[in-house]
Amino acid sequence: MKSSKPIQIVDLFAGPGGLGEGFSSFDDGRGFEIIVSAEKDPVARETLRLRAFFRLLKLKNPEALDDYYDYCNGRSSQAWSPRSEAEWLESGNEARCITLGSEDGNSELDVILNERLDRTEPWVLIGGPPCQAYSLVGRARNRGNLEYRAEEDHRHFLYREYLRIIQRYKPAIFVMENVKGILSSKVGGKEIFPEILQDLADPDTALGFKSSGKKYRICSLVSEESFGTGDNVEGVISSNFIIRSEKHGIPQSRHRVILLGIAVDESGDVPDFRQLATATSEVSVSDVLDGLPRLRSRLSRQKDSSESWYLEVINQLDALRSSLELTGKDPMLWAELKRARSGIVGCSLETGGVRYPRTQGDGKVHLEELDEWYKDKKLDVWLNHETRGHMPSDLRRYAYASVFAAAHNRSPKGHLEFDLPGLAPDHKNWESGKFSDRFRVQLKNAPSTTVTSHISKDGHYFIHYDPQQCRSLTVREAARLQTFPDNYFFEGNRTQQFHQVGNAVPPLLAVKIASVVAGVVEMGEWSFMRPHEQQGDDPNEAG
Repeated sequence: MKSSKPIQIVDLFAGPGGLGEGFSSFDDGRGFEIIVSAEKDPVARETLRLRAFFRLLKLKNPEALDDYYDYCNGRSSQAWSPRSEAEWLESGNEARCITLGSEDGNSELDVILNERLDRTEPWVLIGGPPCQAYSLVGRARNRGNLEYRAEEDHRHFLYREYLRIIQRYKPAIFVMENVKGILSSKVGGKEIFPEILQDLADPDTALGFKSSGKKYRICSLVSEESFGTGDNVEGVISSNFIIRSEKHGIPQSRHRVILLGIAVDESGDVPDFRQLATATSEVSVSDVLDGLPRLRSRLSRQKDSSESWYLEVINQLDALRSSLELTGKDPMLWAELKRARSGIVGCSLETGGVRYPRTQGDGKVHLEELDEWYKDKKLDVWLNHETRGHMPSDLRRYAYASVFAAAHNRSPKGHLEFDLPGLAPDHKNWESGKFSDRFRVQLKNAPSTTVTSHISKDGHYFIHYDPQQCRSLTVREAARLQTFPDNYFFEGNRTQQFHQVGNAVPPLLAVKIASVVAGVVEMGEWSFMRPHEQQGDDPNEAG
């Protein structure tokens, strides 16, 4: 008889909780329950805890949900009150600040799992080990460091902390996410992805333990590709493990490697599960951002006011028009500059805020599924919708780039198209071609480019498509592209908020993955996964 209990989830390297949010939001009558989520960044952990508190209130104490909304809406300085204190304490036990890979962190996680995880039931491990060592940007940065040695970079091997939990506690299923750069990453001249596949398929052997007989088949969620013990790893087409989010209803071209590990018995067979469904059409940036309040950027390195910003942007647009008139080229661009200049006259915009007033009808997406997913009628404010400050030189670049995109339906590239006076940045390698995408507009009628943690450093790669707002994206706009619900509050300062959003898995994509995983759990026969109880049959005994 199938269990009616929620499927247990353990979330490692959880960040602000994108994967966990998706799994815990999936509801098929049984659903998932997060036993523990582990994250080493204390600020991201605060976001994680606040969201756990919200879920616990909905599940166990809905009469006290107003405590969460009072905090979000700015009516209270803390999220809990005496009536919700029990759920607040429980959320602290669920969302833990743990540094995996450290002796103390591993010990703390082991204690939690031994106390709270019911291993007589099939459970699921989710998470994404840190990706900096695998990302193309990170690797390019490392190549510039003559003292860097990949084999000495512990980040290459943090997946083994994930592997340790698989080997020790034997989940029925695991979901591991990482950047697609992991497919080409090398350590000591050897590709690391084939080694990861082999380790995940046979964790006992990988970590030097006597075989328990419990192995995994590593499956793609979007193709028939899979790998198991005994297969030829050289025959694996690694790109088949890449999920392209825009093909699954996410307003972002986020391409990530996501591995589905399914426990197998001696036969090596897995249930005939359904793969991720492909969306009928793509969701664009404007689909999810057009309904948000229009904001202006702040002015940095000078006194900021609505009037001074207005005059600065007008001056920049006029300078661009004058320069373009002298060249006599690109009449479409000149017409868009004129249109932007006319539209900004008399335009009065504010700079937003961590909690910015909401009006009726704000945020409508016009796509029923997304409207239902994002919006929350109990919110009186927009959370984390606050603009950055920009220098006048960047205002000129942002205005130009957004107008160029409106004229040509693409972002301008490099020094050959940023060719008007005042547009070239003070960068000695600007004309080398290596920085052709240094300034990039998120196109209105297409999914966005990948929202990454770099958005925390500057907004050059995340320019808003509306020239009249002349700015980079806010945290809330980036969160919408990542499909975080509007009632998801990010703790910390703005840089920390951006970092959390950029590092997350899109929750709406995670819901779709959870649907696949739930189906596998229901179809599987998991008696062979139960812990050994006979004396001397300890799978963790070293071989």
